[in-house]
Amino acid sequence: MVVEKIMVVEVAYALPHKQKIISLSVPEGTSVSEAVTLSRMEDQFPELEVSSCAMGIFGKSVPKPAERILQAGERVEIYRPLIADPKEVRKQRAAKAKAAKEEGA
Repeated sequence: MVVEKIMVVEVAYALPHKQKIISLSVPEGTSVSEAVTLSRMEDQFPELEVSSCAMGIFGKSVPKPAERILQAGERVEIYRPLIADPKEVRKQRAAKAKAAKEEGA
C-alpha cells in the first residue's frame, strides 16, 4: 500500500479592492496549475480566467505552471494582466518630471 504524502501550500490572488489567500492540503507532486485549479479561486473572483493568467511563486514568475512541482509551504500567486506597459509608464513619468523641472528653472 502506497501512502500519499500531503503538504500545505497557499494560492493567492488580489485585485485593488479585494484579495484572497487560500491554504490547501495537496499531495506531493502537485503542480502550480493543479494547485490553482484545486483552490477554486474562480468561485471568489468570477471574472478570473485562470487558464490565461500568468502565475508565480513568491513573486517570481513560473513560465510553465503545469510543469513546476510545488514544495511544502510555497505560495502560488495568480497574476492579473498588466493594464499599462511598465516601461511606457516610466517614460511618461520621467518626461513629466523633466517638464516640471524645466518650468521651475
